[in-house]
Amino acid sequence: MPEYKAPLRDMQFAINEVLKFDQHYQNLPGAEDATPDTVAAILDEAAKFCEQVVSPLNPVGDREGCRWQDGKVSTPTGFKAAYDQFIESGWPGLSQKVELGGQGLPSSVNAFVYEMLASASHAWSMYPSLSWGAIKTVAAHASEELQQRYLPKLISGHWSGTMCLTESHCGSDLGLLRTKATPNDDGTYNISGSKIFISAGDHDLTENIVHIVLARLPDAPEGVGGISLFLVPKFWIDESGNAGDSNGVTCGSIEHKMGIHGNATCVLNFDSARGYLISAPHKGMSAMFTFINESRLGVAQQGQAHIESSFQGALAYAKERVQMRAPVRVLPDKPADPIIAHPDVRRMLLTQKSLAEGARLLNYYCAQLVDISHDSADAAERERAETELALLTPIAKGFITEMSMEATSNGVQVLGGHGYIAEWGMEQEYRDTRITAIYEGTNGIQGLDLLGRKILASGGKVAESFMKQVTAFCQQGQPDAVAPLVVSVQQSLQLWQSVTEEVGAKAMAGDKNAIGAAAYDYLMIAGYATLAYFLVRGAAVAAQALEQGSGDGDFYRAKIANARFYCERLLPRAQALASSIRSGADNLMDMGEGVFGL
Repeated sequence: MPEYKAPLRDMQFAINEVLKFDQHYQNLPGAEDATPDTVAAILDEAAKFCEQVVSPLNPVGDREGCRWQDGKVSTPTGFKAAYDQFIESGWPGLSQKVELGGQGLPSSVNAFVYEMLASASHAWSMYPSLSWGAIKTVAAHASEELQQRYLPKLISGHWSGTMCLTESHCGSDLGLLRTKATPNDDGTYNISGSKIFISAGDHDLTENIVHIVLARLPDAPEGVGGISLFLVPKFWIDESGNAGDSNGVTCGSIEHKMGIHGNATCVLNFDSARGYLISAPHKGMSAMFTFINESRLGVAQQGQAHIESSFQGALAYAKERVQMRAPVRVLPDKPADPIIAHPDVRRMLLTQKSLAEGARLLNYYCAQLVDISHDSADAAERERAETELALLTPIAKGFITEMSMEATSNGVQVLGGHGYIAEWGMEQEYRDTRITAIYEGTNGIQGLDLLGRKILASGGKVAESFMKQVTAFCQQGQPDAVAPLVVSVQQSLQLWQSVTEEVGAKAMAGDKNAIGAAAYDYLMIAGYATLAYFLVRGAAVAAQALEQGSGDGDFYRAKIANARFYCERLLPRAQALASSIRSGADNLMDMGEGVFGL
């Protein structure tokens, strides 16, 4: 079983040297306490908690799963003790408002910590992470009275939160949802209906669970335009602010899943459960996107976390496993060599390594944009950050999770037969990450969002700021060691832009299937280009450090080698994806139903 070790040196490289968070925090109002020393101390302590407390629970959660009996859910052995330690140490409120009991640090600091939590145990980390999304949603949309009533205990971690969207008949097509909200005389609403696939929907970790629920008012129009957003507690809150009587929310069952067994995925039944309207009437979907976008960025981090954990396990095994003679002998006096000396094993390991490091940079950059969009004093900077987040959120969620499936599959493959059995933990990484490409909007939906609703709908304006940034980097003049890689970034950006124009022209010419047929491949082209930029940006920083005589030469040379591998081995895939897009929609749609034997 691999033992997770927080990659603190790699994290510090991304935070301090590439993305320069120290300067970012100096320019961010209210971030004065996020000094480099403070952030480093937080990372050190979080690493200890994740390595020593959470990581050992990962196989336990997978093996035991959650238990449902008499409408109640019990979490695996050790989960509650770890959660109690988590809240006692103040981790839930790290980036929450001081006046409500939080520590007031920027949200990006929480993102750094979440990478480690998700790497240690995806299933366990979901319990607190869903609460963070609920907190942000309540803070953005609920009345001041409701915020004062619910946020302190959510922030302390004594209560938790969920997002309740999906119903059995509608999946991602939320315009079809049927859950009803009937007004009461006291300003509350009775919520009735059933929701499925509710992560952390019921458990024994907290005193209360605050559900953020989509439902329809009696006069609601059909479709997405008739959805409202409600806050519904599992237990009603008494006048003293404590959890009291049961509130008509019950867990009807828990799902038996491919992975993340340690997190309860629930069917929740709302039987005239009382709640509060927290969006404007019929404007619930736009309000819920506060939670959805927060969660999509969190899922991107989950994908990266699995890449990192799988890489660590595969690398340790490849260094120790002796098998077959390598083309260039490592142990010439022995009958076999460590498998890390074999080119194909190195291909798989370098794929994992480059994806882990590139995805980390992208995720941290998105975290930086979230800080700016929420807290910058400069309105133009807030607008820029929001625009870049609109572009990068579907790329981060979609591309990273797709590559996480490939990377964790490589982790199984490096171990061969040992990777396929549960004892080594690699197949769990593969199974657990599979959900990341599905929930918070499948990756096909992410592609449609990126290409149709973001780039083409804006006439390309949503991509301008980020593409200008990439172009400026390429034109700056970089160290000789990375100059060829900069050319690769430029070419990938040009390919992305040309494919955008081509698909847009087809759609404008009346091809109704042009966007849908291209969306997934388009998402992947955008992802390959985006990660290339961040990896080469990191390589340029490493090359400058080497030119200045850094004593950490091996570390920096590895960054350049990693970017080179990515640009020469993985980035060319974008050309094949462009060819697929250029083949058009006819090979999907014009063959008739007979192609499926119908």
